[in-house]
Amino acid sequence: MAATEVKVLSARYDVPGVDDLEVYEQHGGYAGLRRALEMQPAYIIEVVKASGLRGRGGAGFPTGLKWSFVAQGTGKPVYVVCNADEGEPGTFKDRPLMERDPHALVEGMIVAGLALNSEQGYIYLRGEFAHASRQLAKAIRQAYAAGYLGEDVMGSGKRYHLTLHRAAGAYICGEETALLDSLEGRRGQPRLRPPFPAVHGLYGCPTTVNNVESIAMVPLLLVNGAEWFQQWGTEKSPGTKLICISGEVRNPGNYEVAMGTPISELIELAGGMLDGRELKFFCPGGSSTPMLPASMADTPYTFEDIAGAGSLLGTGALMLFSDRTSVVSVVRRFTEFYEHESCGKCTPCREGGYWASQVLARIETGTGVMDDLDTLERICGSVAGRSFCALGDALTSPIMSSLQYFRDEYVEHIRKGVSPFGVAPQRDVPMLDPAAVAATARERASLSALLSAATSAAGDGSGA
Repeated sequence: MAATEVKVLSARYDVPGVDDLEVYEQHGGYAGLRRALEMQPAYIIEVVKASGLRGRGGAGFPTGLKWSFVAQGTGKPVYVVCNADEGEPGTFKDRPLMERDPHALVEGMIVAGLALNSEQGYIYLRGEFAHASRQLAKAIRQAYAAGYLGEDVMGSGKRYHLTLHRAAGAYICGEETALLDSLEGRRGQPRLRPPFPAVHGLYGCPTTVNNVESIAMVPLLLVNGAEWFQQWGTEKSPGTKLICISGEVRNPGNYEVAMGTPISELIELAGGMLDGRELKFFCPGGSSTPMLPASMADTPYTFEDIAGAGSLLGTGALMLFSDRTSVVSVVRRFTEFYEHESCGKCTPCREGGYWASQVLARIETGTGVMDDLDTLERICGSVAGRSFCALGDALTSPIMSSLQYFRDEYVEHIRKGVSPFGVAPQRDVPMLDPAAVAATARERASLSALLSAATSAAGDGSGA
């Protein structure tokens, strides 16, 4: 049975012209901001807490609780930062919201500012999102012109400014402290914590960093209430969720569903697997989350159930792979991505990514040996939990989970010297064919003999 979409955040996606302020207002836009201006900041946070809204960008930490940690009364300004640097492979849930309904994010940022007594917010946008950048820039201009942003927000006497910052395209800047370093004009690298951003964040001031989906949901919570949000989902994972489904399905794309929907129903919502293919494994929350086998496809899509199965909801990217796909090929490409995107600050991630990529390339191209599997496990054991940020865990999660569930496939790949699924690997590392090795040895012997002869000739004076 296929799940049914529950359009809450995505309800305005198909409204013509909703990216313009006037149309957005006609469809309930900025009603949440008006409600927020009638509330005390602490009460706004309590509403968000009561709703049970959890972060929609990775760890799933309760949003209201995170806001309550932001230091107040320090004499320093408070900053609200939106992490719109959506760079996780397989993840594309935030971009449509920013392109189709940009005022939803702008309104959410203003409400977050009111809740935290902040006068300045930043949207840190992935640099490659050119259209989203244009849409957000236009929405911010219109909000200033209408008095929703500026020195006197809607005549309330409260000040709030919003800046759109276009990032330079580094995946590591999706990590909140690396994002803050980048926003300050430095190289994007994670910071050692503590201190945490809630106390010492942007420019050394109290800061909260939240995902696009999390922030855009807050105005709707103020208008409709916490109980409205809790009508969907489960006790620990309430509400709806934007999910991007990709891979070997008929209708990959963005969907909004109630939390708690089984993975199998999400697959049917996306049209089911491609003809003649069966689900083999899936990544529930993007390439950085441990993969799970098809036998776990009935797991409910909640933070707690996916964690109980051994993975994470991560960035909300459900990636589906069929029985025609080589696990080794997929894991190798994931690993090469994380190797490339490592900032290089810490040794485990910088060195571990390189060596894991080398070993996986050797296995996929037919030159691997059985000891390589133990080597991969040792590398992962030296990286996971030992890097400055979670990129080290992202690097090792696909490797370790694939060895847990599909070790036999690695073994078969090594024994045969080719993919058991007929997948042609990248030939970055040349396959060592025995005949080619023998020919190369003969060539080297001949070259060595020629060099020796030339040296002897030069020594006795008979050379040219």
